[in-house]
Amino acid sequence: MRNSFTPTFNELPDELPVFPLPGAVILPNGQLPLNIFEKRYLNMVFDALADSRLIGMVQPREDNNAIVPELYSTGCAGRVVSFSETRDNRLLIVLAGVCRFDIQEECDPVRGYRRFRVSWDRFANDLAKEDLEMDCAALLTSARRFIESHKLSVDWSALDTLALPELVDTLASSLPFSSEEKQGLVEEVVIGDRLELLTALCEFGAIAGAEESTLAH
Repeated sequence: MRNSFTPTFNELPDELPVFPLPGAVILPNGQLPLNIFEKRYLNMVFDALADSRLIGMVQPREDNNAIVPELYSTGCAGRVVSFSETRDNRLLIVLAGVCRFDIQEECDPVRGYRRFRVSWDRFANDLAKEDLEMDCAALLTSARRFIESHKLSVDWSALDTLALPELVDTLASSLPFSSEEKQGLVEEVVIGDRLELLTALCEFGAIAGAEESTLAH
């Protein structure tokens, strides 16, 4: 259930600060922990805390060595739901996914970080709670195979407590897929399609992981 701090669709801002980070995505029903240490992103977090608490996560496009990297056109906003300061001047924050967006144009930077005008229209359903009747058994089977083939450590007891939307978006953002694969998950508008793509990625990844393990021996 979404809490009272989650904005409604009409409360979403027209402009959003963006944190471009390769391989790091958040989805509407997931969470993302971040370790913030660069001055410009410290500024961004403090400014967000004083405003809507929303930060956009967008991946830079790969093979992009520009000083100001080109970004994918679709990302997801997360709300800062937890933060703590460390003695060495870092911020440890947790973002809770809110809604995805399409970038329209870049605004002038603010205190070193990038801001964009965004459109939320294509993803308005991210803020709706739907009664989903989908079977996640195939996903869990494929995810277990993927995790075992890549020798990853996962707290399955924590995953077992998640409702289907949270399970899909948690696995989609946390499993070590490529940047392109994660972007594909971000851009799947309907959660049923995201579930199918995630299951397929786990299947293919499990096969690749098993083949790599065989070759290593």
